[in-house]
Amino acid sequence: MRMTWAAGMAMAAVLTSPAVADDLARWKAQAAQVSIVRDDWGIAHVRGKSDADAVFGAVYAQAEDDFNRVETNYINAMGRLAEAEGEKAIWQDLRMKLFVDPTDLQAKYRASPAWLRKLMDAWADGLNFYLATHPDVRPRVITRFEPWMALSFTEGSIGGDIERINLAELEAFYGKTRTAALTDEQLGRFVEPTGSNGFAIAPSNTEGGHALLLINPHTSFFFRSELQMTSDEGLNAYGASTWGQFFIYQGFNATAGWMHTSSGVDAVDEFAEEIVEQNGKLFYRYGGALRPVRTETIEVPYRAADGVMARRSFTVYRTHHGPVVRSQHGKWIAVALMSKPVEALQQSFLRTKATDLKSFMKVAELKANSSNNTLFADSKGAIAYLHPQFIPRRDDRFDYTRPVDGSDPATEWKGLHALDEAPRVINPPNGWVMNTNNWPYTAAAQFSPKRASFPGYMDVFGENPRGVHADLVLKARKDFTLQRLIDAAYDPYLPAFARLLPGLFEAYDALPATDPLKGKLAEPIAALRAWDFRWSGESVPTSVAVFWGEALWSTAQPEARRLRINTYDYMADRSTPARKLAALATAVDRLQADFGDWRTPWSQINRFQRNDGAIVQTFDDAKPSIPVPFTSAQWGSLASFGARRYEGTKRYYGTSGNSFVAVVEFGTKVRARAISAGGESGGSTSPHFIDQAPRYAAGDLRDVYFHPEDLAGHVERRYRPGE
Repeated sequence: MRMTWAAGMAMAAVLTSPAVADDLARWKAQAAQVSIVRDDWGIAHVRGKSDADAVFGAVYAQAEDDFNRVETNYINAMGRLAEAEGEKAIWQDLRMKLFVDPTDLQAKYRASPAWLRKLMDAWADGLNFYLATHPDVRPRVITRFEPWMALSFTEGSIGGDIERINLAELEAFYGKTRTAALTDEQLGRFVEPTGSNGFAIAPSNTEGGHALLLINPHTSFFFRSELQMTSDEGLNAYGASTWGQFFIYQGFNATAGWMHTSSGVDAVDEFAEEIVEQNGKLFYRYGGALRPVRTETIEVPYRAADGVMARRSFTVYRTHHGPVVRSQHGKWIAVALMSKPVEALQQSFLRTKATDLKSFMKVAELKANSSNNTLFADSKGAIAYLHPQFIPRRDDRFDYTRPVDGSDPATEWKGLHALDEAPRVINPPNGWVMNTNNWPYTAAAQFSPKRASFPGYMDVFGENPRGVHADLVLKARKDFTLQRLIDAAYDPYLPAFARLLPGLFEAYDALPATDPLKGKLAEPIAALRAWDFRWSGESVPTSVAVFWGEALWSTAQPEARRLRINTYDYMADRSTPARKLAALATAVDRLQADFGDWRTPWSQINRFQRNDGAIVQTFDDAKPSIPVPFTSAQWGSLASFGARRYEGTKRYYGTSGNSFVAVVEFGTKVRARAISAGGESGGSTSPHFIDQAPRYAAGDLRDVYFHPEDLAGHVERRYRPGE
């Protein structure tokens, strides 16, 4: 884009100011070691002489595409969102500040291995060089990036362990509010599941005799940048990098690939502390003694309504288990979770350079992954399902899904499990492994780990409809190709409805002929009976089933949560016939009211729309949108589209689900196809803002230009950072 005269003069002033003059020569020298090639989808292929050069170029390219998302991720990670968005973000910031202390991270940066410090230095330099050369970009909070900041956001998970701490309960404790607000789940509102799908296929089950990998993260749209990072030091990784991070989070290199799925392992625990006050001081019981409660003051800056910066101070409490985040039944609840930012950053980067399963497992010994399962494949034909590596060893007599007695030393964490003590599958005879955020005990059909062999805290998710679905599509064939793997990933079967609808039919058949619902629901029931439980854009039964499922969910989920049972089990086995029928009547009425006819095809309801580059999207039924045939993952759709109505809309618009999707074949030369929701750029005027959306909705993955020769005829621009 051509720079205006005013912007050019402003940039000249910035570049010659004393504040950056000393740094500018170094930045320019490093930029000269970096080349960026933008392909015809706008995707950056970054090459540097060293790994640090590649980091410099990769984060510079990310900033070009969407600096807002880069900065926002670090604003969130350091607990500084209220500085941009005001008082509403104070509690989110306080939650982060309970765990993230800049002074601590600065010390950890200084103590980091020299090679890692070089990468962190290059990361900060790349972002600062971008800001210096783009004075028209106005950061909301972070005007200069420091290397230690990279340690605040290391693992790459969309939610992360910390988001298990409920903000309303945190506010109720530290804000002295009377009650905590109920969550959507507690209120019974339909909630899209977070997570991902990963499949690894052994050579024995492929037509070409090469291992295959499906990378299918289910995250919020536009959460990650697609790019390639290459260096003369052996780095050559392609895939999805969370905005602002300097490693490929889910992706592949020339000989190996890795896919992460959110795990059901319990690695975050709550300890109920008995508080005792003596002589004006606070203590907590532990064993037969009283220990002092540690207190500290945390200040949270925020932007007041008039735009002036203000602060709120909080006295916060800690025990040796961790910070206190809420109270329950007269006891204070402290939270223990992983805090290994240096090891997490090392593991995240080093695994991108692993050449095979053996070297990947060596990196995993850092044990700094607490929340992600991994599906792995390599060019030697190895495939694997791996559980997270940070798993505290505990006494399995206790139920760690609830607060345990903090005063009892028996509940204490007792070190970490060895890697081979966790569920895993390596090269199983059936020729495939998978995970869909379900338990690991169906990861490889009959060759899966046995549930009875592991503590209960190894999984608290259980099975889900996508797991059932994945088993069906994977065991059905031995001739997988890249396209057949894509077909499996987009298979339209919805196993949840195959289980749930027979109960609805029984309820309807039992109705007396005189019941008003007998006539009202006759046609919808007939449509559902004739349905094959497969989504499609033209399908009316898909619309009816989804609206019915959501209505029934709202009545079943709170009670299932109270009973601590799976919501599907409750819907199928415990929802009364009357509730099932009432939910269908509600669904039909909603379709009729919103669309004029309950016989509305799914494609007229379920839409993809991107109107601007805002992180929180707004939607408008009057504006153009693209029909999407696949559904929420709740119903067992492997291709996930988490959509719902918004204020002022009748149509459903998606904001999460399939985001970056790739399939990879590890032959003599790696081959891959991929798609990203919308496009590579967050700028609404960019040709790559929404150019991939039609192919995204159709599941029509494009070729990946991994090798230099693949880029021939597909280059949009070649340049160096700062040009």
